[in-house]
Amino acid sequence: MLNQHKILRVLQLISLLQKEPAKSIRFMSGFIESTERTVYRYLDLIKELGFELERDQNKRYHIKGGLHDEAESFTNEEVALLKELLLSSAKQSKLKDAVLKKIYFKSEIAVHGKHILNAHLGKIVQKLSLAIQQENKVILKSYHSANSQKIDDRLVEPIAFTDNYTSICAFEEATQKNKYFNVERITDVETLETKQEFKSLHKLDPIDVFGFSEWNGEKFDIQLRLSLRAYVILKEEYPLVIPFIKLEPNKGIYLLSCSINNPKPISRFILGLSNEVDILGSKEFLNYFSKTH
Repeated sequence: MLNQHKILRVLQLISLLQKEPAKSIRFMSGFIESTERTVYRYLDLIKELGFELERDQNKRYHIKGGLHDEAESFTNEEVALLKELLLSSAKQSKLKDAVLKKIYFKSEIAVHGKHILNAHLGKIVQKLSLAIQQENKVILKSYHSANSQKIDDRLVEPIAFTDNYTSICAFEEATQKNKYFNVERITDVETLETKQEFKSLHKLDPIDVFGFSEWNGEKFDIQLRLSLRAYVILKEEYPLVIPFIKLEPNKGIYLLSCSINNPKPISRFILGLSNEVDILGSKEFLNYFSKTH
């Protein structure tokens, strides 16, 4: 879990350094709540990742070039093609890994993962990361549940984050279940001195693009046709769908094809944009949607 915490801090610094004005070492250490020595180590790592780091006459740092606009980022299809070419044609090249890292940081997935760098969400992630390291219980304060439509505190034992920090997997004492909690729906985190006592029951179940594991509902395969507007809204609200959406050439239509563990989130999305989304399949999901709506 220490590596996840380190990655978060490096991403926070990258985002900070891409914005004007240039930042001092002292400011950066306060921003990530760490030592100046640690900041210097992270700056070396940022250089290794391929970012052009510059220092001005006042010994303040910034990343040359600033933020990349979303329009300049690689699309999901472009990333897939570039990775395929690199892994096939440049498999033995020492530059391969460095190029792959740069592709990721300029891809749609990276652009839409910026929410983890938000100051408030960053604090929540840091508190949870520390609780995981120290194996403490926490209370997720005023958690907004999209499933139950309730806002309440949750006593949990945090286990691990999803890869892009959108959710935290935690064991909930009240239900005695491992659940995924959306980080954006957590108002605050209260770390308790009590140590975790249900570690033998901790389990990381695979989740779908909407953050639900297999026990969360009913499993379906879905195929949807999306307008440009629906595509933009869906990928902003649920960034994990991005790898499963493809552009239909010359038609400006986007196709989503994936498996889901709970039909409620996508059903609500379809109802809210009924003129922008067409259900192509599966038959099972079509039957479910027609019966429930």
